[in-house]
Amino acid sequence: MAAVLAARGYEHTRFTDVSAASGVAISTLQNYFGSREDMVIEAMEVFTDREVDALDEVATAEADPWRRLVALTDRSLHNAESTRQILVEFWRSAMRDDDLRDYSAEVQTRYRAPFLAAVREGAERGEFTLAHDAEAVTDFLLSALAGLIIFRVQRPPTPFAAEFRDVLLTQLRLMLGVKDQIPST
Repeated sequence: MAAVLAARGYEHTRFTDVSAASGVAISTLQNYFGSREDMVIEAMEVFTDREVDALDEVATAEADPWRRLVALTDRSLHNAESTRQILVEFWRSAMRDDDLRDYSAEVQTRYRAPFLAAVREGAERGEFTLAHDAEAVTDFLLSALAGLIIFRVQRPPTPFAAEFRDVLLTQLRLMLGVKDQIPST
């Protein structure tokens, strides 16, 4: 379903497309979901939940706040093309659909949580000397990552993920007041 959604978009994903890709009969899909919109919305919700869960796993695996932020950033920078396409489609569709908009706000809060927790924890431990509020630093980081996703979906020649990563982590280090740690690859 995710591949169909990435390729065809919210408005153009049909029962016949999902049936052809999954091997599930159209009547079964219609019976289970009720409407095409319900099917597409549920697919987006399942997909975004998986992305948030994957981010939580990355956060849980790293105790050091700086290395955790680097790992979370790297996880976000190295999403597959289909993941980037679905995320952009989700954001675009959420602008027009009240149910998706509400769900998008919930997903954003959950997605943001491990980044914000790492920033706050680093400050509490004295490892970060914040030049700005933890919320603003987190918003900056996530806005930069979302912006890169949009650029990469449009496929312009730049920015390249590795170069963007270096600039982003350098700026993040400055905002956090991290002095002794070099962004690892």
